[in-house]
Amino acid sequence: MDFELSLEQKEIVKAAREFAQGEFDPQLAMELEKAHQFPFEIRKKACQLGFLGIHFPEEFGGQGYGIFENALIMEEMCRRDSGIGSAIMLSDFSSEIIMRFGSEEQKKAYLPKVASGEYVSGGGYTEPDHGSDITFMNTTAVRDGDYYVINGSKTFITNGGIAKFLVVLCQTDENASPTYRGQSTFIVPTDSEGFEAVEIEDKMGLKMTSTCEIYLNNVRVPAENLIGKEGRGFYQVLEFFDESRVEIGAQALGIAQGALDRAIAYIKEREQFGKKIAAFQVNQHKAADMATKVELARLIVYKAAWNYDQGRIDPVLTSMAKMTAGRTAVEVCDEAIQMHGGYGYIMENEVERYYRDAKITEIYEGTREIQKNTIASSIVGRFK
Repeated sequence: MDFELSLEQKEIVKAAREFAQGEFDPQLAMELEKAHQFPFEIRKKACQLGFLGIHFPEEFGGQGYGIFENALIMEEMCRRDSGIGSAIMLSDFSSEIIMRFGSEEQKKAYLPKVASGEYVSGGGYTEPDHGSDITFMNTTAVRDGDYYVINGSKTFITNGGIAKFLVVLCQTDENASPTYRGQSTFIVPTDSEGFEAVEIEDKMGLKMTSTCEIYLNNVRVPAENLIGKEGRGFYQVLEFFDESRVEIGAQALGIAQGALDRAIAYIKEREQFGKKIAAFQVNQHKAADMATKVELARLIVYKAAWNYDQGRIDPVLTSMAKMTAGRTAVEVCDEAIQMHGGYGYIMENEVERYYRDAKITEIYEGTREIQKNTIASSIVGRFK
């Protein structure tokens, strides 16, 4: 058992860290945060250097790495800045469904443009009436000759207002039993007639990222936009969630490490009662607890990423990784604010923003309660 990153992986981490340090200006981050603006220019540079879509096959614009390497980049980006890092690294959201289940034509049409930065992608799964329950969709897709006609709505859609296309989960057979066997996924261009995205303006965190309500009113998409076969959508999305939970775990891990970095720097600089507050044992113990939590989260996130890249899809392990890393991010950011005292409550010290950005990692891609359900069903079984 080797816990050491390979030389190549260390180089990827180094490159991502240097890029983030050079491009993620704190003053710019505050301006983007206040204006609720997406960091398009920084994302363009990140794409030019190959950071986005690193896990795509080379023939489709990527570098042929695994989700482990993608997670390493996510961690470093979010460590440097929780808002900019999250916005950039989530701008290829759901493109993995095309990568893993799409036709060769779909892969060629979309993946290179996502990796190059030309396209932002998104996924439409969550519905207003269903939340985390995706076993039945009110959004329907009905075959009409060479097209499917899609009607319905989605909510909390990441990148909804800036994406070139969304992967949308629809009910294609409303009589299927169980209902999830009648679901399919489609590539829906956002410039389609009948497609509307309404920005959700007032969010606690991730203010640089577009989050939308999506409305589809008789949206016609070509039949070739069906991903895989009819009736396979639910299973495609579940497998994607196993992958995306690792990425969100890495996002949470990076945020936690970034908050810890700032807390340590602050207590080593701040003086009270004639000495640095890092000299107080209470702060030393806080730092020790925070560092331990971060390292434990890192171990399970890395294991989940490595395991997935070995071809072993383990929903229990990915759920454990996301749940642990999300909780760690919230707890570490909370303690970082406490160590800053009143200054931690002010945006310019960053830990306040890290705390707000951390909380979403316990909610999207399945709340921590959903992750516990997945884990518990494996440990104690299902009961009716």
